[in-house]
Amino acid sequence: MLLQRLTFICIGTLLSLGVSSADSDPLVAAYRQPQHAWPAAETDPGIEAAALAPLPDPSSLPAWQDVTAERIRLGLQLFFERRLSASHQIACASCHDPELGWADGRRVSIGHNRQKGDMNAPSIVNSIFLHEVFWDGRAASLEEQVIASWTNPIEMAGDLDESVQQIASISGYAPLFEAAYGDTEINADRIAEAIATFMRSVNMTRTPYDRFLQGDYDALNDAQIRGLHLFRTKARCMNCHQGALLSDQQYHHLGTSFEQVGNFQGRYRVSQKSDDMGAFRTPPLRGISATAPYMHNGFAADLELLLSLYNIGWWQNAPLPDKDPDLPLAQLSPLIQPLELSPDELDDLHAFLLSLTGLMPYMRPPAELP
Repeated sequence: MLLQRLTFICIGTLLSLGVSSADSDPLVAAYRQPQHAWPAAETDPGIEAAALAPLPDPSSLPAWQDVTAERIRLGLQLFFERRLSASHQIACASCHDPELGWADGRRVSIGHNRQKGDMNAPSIVNSIFLHEVFWDGRAASLEEQVIASWTNPIEMAGDLDESVQQIASISGYAPLFEAAYGDTEINADRIAEAIATFMRSVNMTRTPYDRFLQGDYDALNDAQIRGLHLFRTKARCMNCHQGALLSDQQYHHLGTSFEQVGNFQGRYRVSQKSDDMGAFRTPPLRGISATAPYMHNGFAADLELLLSLYNIGWWQNAPLPDKDPDLPLAQLSPLIQPLELSPDELDDLHAFLLSLTGLMPYMRPPAELP
């Protein structure tokens, strides 16, 4: 009798602290087993969502074949190298700061001569897994992205020839290029390739969520598992956030672009397809809690606001009285609908999103550049 009473008291204490047995919630119990036994995911007709999965080891990817320690070291130096910019004040790390989840924490980035851009700087973490780069996918590789940002008059405003001459004039770089490439030749392609190689080495593949998928069923708590279920079903997240990267790597319009404000055309500038007007790339979600604000223009300041916007179903923007007749009107993606999640469900979904950030990769800037 005494043992039964003590057992009852212990269980009551655990429950009061929010700790429960998986058996107390059949839904939670259903998820604490291999994924093939989980409840079925729910997506819209015509969406063939890739199953959730841990990210593979980056070294298993074809993009890793040219990665060497020497090129990573050179790329690290160049990633923090302000002398690549016209003002000698801006480096890649200015907008992709390891202290800020490899983003910059701003709604939109600030570049050359304190000019404000019109885009939110995405984190470079796990960028090796991207098929296309930039919010509108206009770059087919990280190398293309590096050149584009390096020469963009609003970003680094660099001149390739002048920048190459600047780097070549610094004696400390010759041995780094020789170690990375076998000779001391310095050119724009090698600079871009080295920076891209460094970016490919900055990855986070062991979040609590990843450990859970790999069989560590204590890696997520009950609230996070309930959030995972919502993510796969009622919250409709897997229509776009799917597969190992938690992104379909496609482009969707959510109401975040407003005609004649900033980059409101999005993917349309690249594809010239009317369906792509105002559409931007589905961002991967690992590390999301470390990279606020969110959306291509930093529209959502925090996760609470972001989830609220999805919960109401965003909105369809009406045409302006002076709308450009040569441009199609951006149409809200049909994949976006009101969710009607309760406050408790929003809390659980928020808890799950927190599980997507593990030990964010970090490194100090080089003590000194060459």
